[in-house]
Amino acid sequence: MRDPYKVLGVKRDADADEIKAAWRNMAKAVHPDHNQGDPTATARFAEIGRAYETLKDPRKRNLFDSAVRMAEAKKQEQTIMQQRQAAREAAARAKAAQANAERVMEELARANASAQKAAAAGAKQQQQAGSTEAAEEMVERIFGAQATRSAGAQAQPQTQQAYSQQAHSQQAQAKPHAAEAARQPEQDTAESETARAEDEQTEATTGTGVNMSLPLSLLTSLVRRFTGTGQPGPEKAPDEVATATVTIEDIMRGSWTTVSLPEGREVGFALPAGTTEGHQVRLKGQGFKLPGMQRGDAVINIHIAPDPRFTVDGFDVHAVLPLNIENAVLGTEARVDGPQGPVNVTVPAWSGSDKTIRIPDQGLPNDSGGKGDLVVELRIMLWEKPDDKVTDLMRSMREGLFL
Repeated sequence: MRDPYKVLGVKRDADADEIKAAWRNMAKAVHPDHNQGDPTATARFAEIGRAYETLKDPRKRNLFDSAVRMAEAKKQEQTIMQQRQAAREAAARAKAAQANAERVMEELARANASAQKAAAAGAKQQQQAGSTEAAEEMVERIFGAQATRSAGAQAQPQTQQAYSQQAHSQQAQAKPHAAEAARQPEQDTAESETARAEDEQTEATTGTGVNMSLPLSLLTSLVRRFTGTGQPGPEKAPDEVATATVTIEDIMRGSWTTVSLPEGREVGFALPAGTTEGHQVRLKGQGFKLPGMQRGDAVINIHIAPDPRFTVDGFDVHAVLPLNIENAVLGTEARVDGPQGPVNVTVPAWSGSDKTIRIPDQGLPNDSGGKGDLVVELRIMLWEKPDDKVTDLMRSMREGLFL
């Protein structure tokens, strides 16, 4: 049911006279007898009647206002709880990341101390092996054998690159020494050999410095990986939002629906059980596609097209059954259109316009495997032309004169 205040176009603090005046004006404007060419006039007239029935009765009006206030308060409470939960989760993640970072930084300091101690031990090859071994032992101690294998795979290309750089540097420096030795006397050759030995010693020291940085880079990459600060997944592209207008029959059948996205592309999907007004269907990976980003989703908002025969309230479908006075007083058998076809309805005697007849499992399919109800709303209608006998009877009943 729609907001009765919006239906009648009045404010929430409107008094009884304002509500009655608004109802009279709108009922007169949309009355089916005055709008015979409009197929939606009956449904609109019925909706206006329901809104007035709710607001003219102080008890029903208070119940509706209380329900609205409770819904708003509940929604606000849920929003506050979600924000608090998100804050708690963020604080927990930050605390865990900080603890991991502190632990790894301690191991990093130990690794640097071990690397400096190994650098002073001796020859270049022994220093490199010792540094590599220290790094592997450190990773094994912190993260286990699996991380050690991963770290070894990362360290191997770096070690090979260091060896290649050293060999290239040695060859580049050996050529000028060889040329100088060919042109100079033997004593110059001896001096050249001595200088080259000194250069090789310097290169060994430089190579040792490169190898000392290996545990540092290795641990830095592992810190980023295990604390979640490095190598993040690709950012997700924005979602595309569109609206699909469907009929009640489409929802009943779960029909295949096609909708055009804002960029001009069309996507299709089957209407799932539980679809009603305002329902959202999310199509994974069907949204915007941008370079270097994870593809977004397509979010389809469902809108139910107006139907002159029905109004939808959740999973319930409402239909209006007009009655003349004699059938309302004496009762009758009637036939009303339903979403699944015509339905027979038994109208009890003395049924007024506030009477509703609920027929189970004739509404929209819900997400639990069942269906809503068909709610038949009774509306007492007068004859098109006045009847003198009925007029006299009503006058006598009002004035207390019995024939």
